[in-house]
Amino acid sequence: MLWAGEPLINRFMRTVFIENREEIEAVIKACKTCYLAVSVDDKPYVLPMNFGLDGDTVILHSAQEGRLWESIRQNPQVSINWTLGEELAWQDVRVGCSYRVKSKSVIVEGKVEIVEDYDEKYRCLSLMMEQYSDREFKFGKPSVKNVGIMKVHIEEISAKIFGAKAVTPWNK
Repeated sequence: MLWAGEPLINRFMRTVFIENREEIEAVIKACKTCYLAVSVDDKPYVLPMNFGLDGDTVILHSAQEGRLWESIRQNPQVSINWTLGEELAWQDVRVGCSYRVKSKSVIVEGKVEIVEDYDEKYRCLSLMMEQYSDREFKFGKPSVKNVGIMKVHIEEISAKIFGAKAVTPWNK
């Protein structure tokens, strides 16, 4: 039975917003890579990056030069994406429009602050490593001095589950 005014495909897959902050942070922490988007002069640029999360701040690191740093200095407004899961699913293997990828995604918009203070850079590097290991790390003075640390202060955050099973009369 078709529901009036609704395309067939919408009955079988849906997008659900994640509202709970703990669930959103769980998606972020389950990821190993984030994708940082910057834009200067209407030219977007996206980079995969390692990250750390410190409350309402995302910590990133890179070299202190190059296209990314030039872009941030001109326009510190950025967006970050995390995507978890890439399970292919379909309603009918013969119907292309019934295919979907089940995943969870978080998008953050915010402003970059470049960290210059040595002690704060060290602290940020330690927080980043907590994302990837339970070990405690020490960082050499030249490493801390020469690394570029960016804090993205979260201004907007949204999260969704894609390809969620649709609620229908037969599977409530």
